Amino acid sequence: MKKLIYILDDEKEIRKSLRAILEDENYEVEDFSSGKNLIKALSKDRPALILLDVWVGKEDGLVILGECKKIYPTLPIVMISGHGTIELAVNATKKGAVDFLEKPLSISKVIQTIEDSLQKSLESNAEIPPFKLEYDEILGVSVGIKKVKFSIYQAAQTNARVFIYGENGTGKELVARAIFQNSKRRDQPYVEINCAAIPEDLIESELFGHEKGAFTGASDRKIGKFEQAHNGTLFLDEICDMSLSTQAKVLRVLQEQRFERIGGNETISVDVRVIAATNISVEDAIKEGKFREDLYYRLNVIPIELPPLRDRRQDIPILVEHYLKKSIKDNDLNFKTIERDALDLLSNHFWPGNIRELRNILERLTILVPGDVIRGKDVKDSLLGFKKANEMAERGDLKHAKDEFERQYIMRTLLHFEGNVSRASKILGIERTHLHRKIKALNIQLDSINEG
Repeated sequence: MKKLIYILDDEKEIRKSLRAILEDENYEVEDFSSGKNLIKALSKDRPALILLDVWVGKEDGLVILGECKKIYPTLPIVMISGHGTIELAVNATKKGAVDFLEKPLSISKVIQTIEDSLQKSLESNAEIPPFKLEYDEILGVSVGIKKVKFSIYQAAQTNARVFIYGENGTGKELVARAIFQNSKRRDQPYVEINCAAIPEDLIESELFGHEKGAFTGASDRKIGKFEQAHNGTLFLDEICDMSLSTQAKVLRVLQEQRFERIGGNETISVDVRVIAATNISVEDAIKEGKFREDLYYRLNVIPIELPPLRDRRQDIPILVEHYLKKSIKDNDLNFKTIERDALDLLSNHFWPGNIRELRNILERLTILVPGDVIRGKDVKDSLLGFKKANEMAERGDLKHAKDEFERQYIMRTLLHFEGNVSRASKILGIERTHLHRKIKALNIQLDSINEG
């Protein structure tokens, strides 16, 4: 059976061209010159997709979009415009548009966008039932993010342990906090610890606490993270960086819900919901003897996998608008707009550093670009230096692409701060000790940076 597509545009030649293109692709097509006629047709039949112009004469396409969504909330709608701006793209996306096409229309782009939109709609409607999060600060409307939000909703209804997977910069901490904020424990403590940022000889003290005099330098009793999180939630970020001996003790606490402080005899009972996260393959870590399989099974009750930014490009306009405004406010700058060609470059970038990279690029653009408009050339200049990583990614060499990106990104930041690791770590959003490990692993020569 042919799929039915509706076209709404006040330009007769565009309707005629689109009809010819789509009928050649074996779609059934109905076209309309007014929103009133389109809405009337929707009351009788549901198309597979609508191509909707932003302005239909004097009619506002975004208003028509809203009316269509009232009738069929899950109907995929692609907006068409001759004057695309980031504000328009964001507003259309927030109102439920699945994609955005600019005039003059490219035949291949039109066909590809329709095929992608129909596929995304099929996946979304088939797998995600209706739900509502009371607290929701995660930006995005893509299928991948909808799945993540539904997983958050499911996890929040229970006390089950959660294991969050995702590359650096995808927002694992935000997901952990969202689970906590939507759970029955929301009024209890929320405690987090980055296992990669704590030296091996201090991690047990951080987790379980210690008594006064337990070891050299223990001048006072310390309450550990498990005890602090009693009746609440404990988030163990980068858990695969935890030593095997500490993993064994964490496993025991999960099994028995009790422990002793280092140097103490008192048994402390706790009721703690644990959420863990990692940016590496747990299966590989287990095979290499770096992570305990029994601990993995204890933690992996509800798995949540965060998609990388390159797999959720539909969300990029929303993220760009948010971080652009945030950077302008945080840095007390004059308002800036971003041109459509600049937004397209950002949308098509590979983003090995994910949302963290996007946020930092936008902050750089708001600070360094003179004037009140960010153009395509500004974005190209800002992304220059990561070309090699993008080329690797296009060849499918993901691991080396990510390593090359991180190397270039860290080197740029260190160069900016003349080799000062402490200041660079704050800008990069990672602990100083973790940055030192990255520098060593990526073979970055601090001496050459200082000399440069």
